[in-house]
Amino acid sequence: MNLVSILLIALALAVDAFAVAVAAGVSLCTVGPRQTFRLSWHFGIFQAGMTVLGWVAGLTVRDFVETVAPWLAFGLLAVVGGRMIIEALGGGGEEQTAKDPTRGRTLIVLSVATSIDALAVGISFAILGTPVWLPALVIGIVAFALTVLGLYLGCFAGTASRLGSRAEVLGGLVLIGIGINILRQHGIF
Repeated sequence: MNLVSILLIALALAVDAFAVAVAAGVSLCTVGPRQTFRLSWHFGIFQAGMTVLGWVAGLTVRDFVETVAPWLAFGLLAVVGGRMIIEALGGGGEEQTAKDPTRGRTLIVLSVATSIDALAVGISFAILGTPVWLPALVIGIVAFALTVLGLYLGCFAGTASRLGSRAEVLGGLVLIGIGINILRQHGIF
């Protein structure tokens, strides 16, 4: 997998983290360096870690599904991308669950919730035989960076529900497009 594809996947996966960070920035109004570091570190680590975890899980089934790997990868990416689009268009945005979403249990819950999609992508990497370490690193760094950007953008923006929805739709479309490209690369169409 080339670096451009890895970056596009990383950007698509980081959209959830970005949207949550924007909402957190709006709710916090002022964002300090410790809050920024906590949220972006956790989002980046969880995105990278879930990618690796998915890859490890995918290795166990790789031999059984090599003939259907392109379809499986497309299906996983299409489901994740479609879910992102449906959630964005349905208005099912993240709720504010605490005064400071960069602390405690709320931080962990948000970290897991924004990185579930990375698990499916990791499984896709394993099925396609793609090494995971570079993509996981890029995915983590991009999630970290977009979380920082989202926090400060949310802080300055005042309201971000429309921006978050548009970004999530774009992320979903990118994942579906990558899935279609995988099918094309395998000569399916």
